[in-house]
Amino acid sequence: MNTNKKGKAFKSSLFYSYFITDPAVYGDTPSILEKTLEKSFLNHPVDIVCFRDKETKDIKPLAESCLKTAKKHNIKKILINGNIKLALELGFDGVHLTSGQFNEISTAKENNLFTIISTHSEDEIKKARSLGANAVTYSPIFYKENKGKPKGCEKLKEMVSKYQNEKFFIIALGGIITQEQTEKVRQTDAKGFASIRYFKS
Repeated sequence: MNTNKKGKAFKSSLFYSYFITDPAVYGDTPSILEKTLEKSFLNHPVDIVCFRDKETKDIKPLAESCLKTAKKHNIKKILINGNIKLALELGFDGVHLTSGQFNEISTAKENNLFTIISTHSEDEIKKARSLGANAVTYSPIFYKENKGKPKGCEKLKEMVSKYQNEKFFIIALGGIITQEQTEKVRQTDAKGFASIRYFKS
């Protein structure tokens, strides 16, 4: 059974579909963002959504628009990228921390926020789990321009077998844009996949 309590891991056999926004793809004004999100939520099953905008100076109106639209569609977990303060102020379920924010995991957890952090190596996965993160994204799995050599599904499967358990899970990220790719990820027993562009169509 799923739970939407902040800070708590899902207790479900679901293969999670994790939608990460980007202003270049989904819009940089509240009205456009809301419109594109509406379309994506109607066209794709989404379990987790993360508002991510590293370009706009004042992200609060956009974050509010994302939160409102995601709640309207009963998205199970609604996160914001990197910003614990705004997560708490606006009432997000959690945060997706960057790989430079390991020292903020404890703060997020102390504030009862569901916490995902970006990882790119086995050492980072181990560190995230030891510090109490609920989950990690592990990337890049498939080729993505300027993101380095892809890990591939075999390496992903290895990380899942070593570190994933009932309290901590791994989500594949990087270059996932097709249904075929999501099925390859599913076969590794990773708990889900994350993408920006997959949800655009």
